[in-house]
Amino acid sequence: MTTPASRTVPLTESPTPGEAPPALELADLSVMIGGQGGDGTLTVSDLLGRYFLKRGLYVYTSRNVLSRIRGGHADASVRASREPVAAVKPQVDVLVAFDNEAVEMGTAELADHGFIIYDSTTFHVDRPNAAGFPFATQVGGPLGQPIFKNTAAYGALSVLLGFDVEMTRAVIQERFQRRGGEALEKNLKALEIGRKAALEAAGVANRYSVASGDARDQILTTGNQAVAMGFVVGGGRFFAGYPITPATEIMEYLQRYLPSFSGVVRQAEDELAAINMIIGAAYAGTRVMTSTSGPGLSLMTEGIGHAATAEIPIVVADCQRVGPSTGQPTRNEQSDLSHLAHLGHGEYPRFIISPSTPSDCFELTVEALNLAERWRVPVILLLDQALCQNTVSSDRFDLSRVRVDRGKRLSGETVAALQQYKVYEITEDGVSAVAPPGTPGVWSEVTGNEHDEWGHVSVNPVNRVRQMKKRMEKMVKARDELPPARLFGPANAKIGLVGFGGTSGPIVEAMHLLESRGVPTRYFQARTVYPVPAHELDPFLASVDVAYVVEHNYTGQFARLIRGALPWHHAKLRSILKYDGYSFRAPQIIAGIPEVA
Repeated sequence: MTTPASRTVPLTESPTPGEAPPALELADLSVMIGGQGGDGTLTVSDLLGRYFLKRGLYVYTSRNVLSRIRGGHADASVRASREPVAAVKPQVDVLVAFDNEAVEMGTAELADHGFIIYDSTTFHVDRPNAAGFPFATQVGGPLGQPIFKNTAAYGALSVLLGFDVEMTRAVIQERFQRRGGEALEKNLKALEIGRKAALEAAGVANRYSVASGDARDQILTTGNQAVAMGFVVGGGRFFAGYPITPATEIMEYLQRYLPSFSGVVRQAEDELAAINMIIGAAYAGTRVMTSTSGPGLSLMTEGIGHAATAEIPIVVADCQRVGPSTGQPTRNEQSDLSHLAHLGHGEYPRFIISPSTPSDCFELTVEALNLAERWRVPVILLLDQALCQNTVSSDRFDLSRVRVDRGKRLSGETVAALQQYKVYEITEDGVSAVAPPGTPGVWSEVTGNEHDEWGHVSVNPVNRVRQMKKRMEKMVKARDELPPARLFGPANAKIGLVGFGGTSGPIVEAMHLLESRGVPTRYFQARTVYPVPAHELDPFLASVDVAYVVEHNYTGQFARLIRGALPWHHAKLRSILKYDGYSFRAPQIIAGIPEVA
């Protein structure tokens, strides 16, 4: 991936006096839309993302909203590029402001060539690079509601950025036709109101030109949507959860689509009920999942431990947000890792796997279901708010690669040939063959107490040692089946970067910026974070002089886990940390590397 730059492309050989200046063609464009919650900033972001996708560009959108229905500052950022992008652009090319607070916040990030479009209904911006339009007033009269100002702003933007008129209208039709004829008609009128205002304003029309790209057959999706789809395609048929930001969209997506595949979705009264519902369904032989965030994860902790000792396969998607307690529900962080790695009282196996893109979310959700049933352990999908909710253009998910592994499930025919059935039988790989309840000819007892091979409660010390070793050694024996890391950059680079989850996009972009300066780097993108993939990290760390672990928390949680697993590399490890609720941008990572900063 390269980092595209803006460049001026002359529309004529030499503009004559009085003509508009040549358009600035943007091959890597960033638009920020800001206002109060309820102003429709996310709608403008969505419309722009759809348009850029039609132009063959790679798209990345991020959101900054408060945890409330209306009011409080909210903004969204849309990035469109000829090259794949998965991070917020450091500078803003165009700012759309619905209130003065958005101007105050956005101008700090505005590029030198940047421009501001604002709703002048209630405030004025005294800047030469700004154009105000009373969007709320312009649409409020003819359309009856000022809320259509967001579509009018999209219309003005389409003029500023030189959008194709028919394609601009097509985006509105696709976005609003499902809401009925009246909603579509009003939004098309609002679009024309915004376009007309911008066309009549001096210095606005075609100020910029948006480059076309060759990204074809892409979809716009989020990590949450990809997790939900992976669950459906991977054979998941029972989901229980409780609404919690930023995980709720997983349940909402499944409520809409899972019943069509004979699946069941239950909104529980709380997270305690949700975790126990999926344990019961998994015991009955169904593939299951729940999703939550930090506070809900705390309530689920005892249930996850119960599933582990009872060897019942469950998947938990943890969409991390800022903590502790309620923290900042709509902000990004990666501070649940230590909790998950040491989840609950006692010791039991669990796998924590971490996707970094929507495509990864889809694939690793399927893999989480397979791992849970193959090894009969809890599997945690470790996500973060940016990955869960930010919209990214992605290749279509490859359904032909989906593989469903139900593990050691006994059929009625297999059971008939058994001399005896032990639900917790000691085996070489630690996994006992299981017959779901109701299978003719078998009976078993399943309990959260320590138990013997038949499932009977036992306090026998010899049995205790055998059952503990049976469970815990799964974390070693499963090593080669856990998702492998991805490596980026030249093998001879001496500066290493380590990260997981949503930090991957900014890290890769930082690598390319450093490459353009003649500084090679290597990146270890961990897809299994617990157990720590020491067999992969050891040769990577041995190959570099210094390794920076990039993560969104205060204490360097992944770095501490790595130090515990590979203490002989302690001196090489450094941390680049961010915990202000906002995602990394590439320059911030570079600034944390003294060798190149």
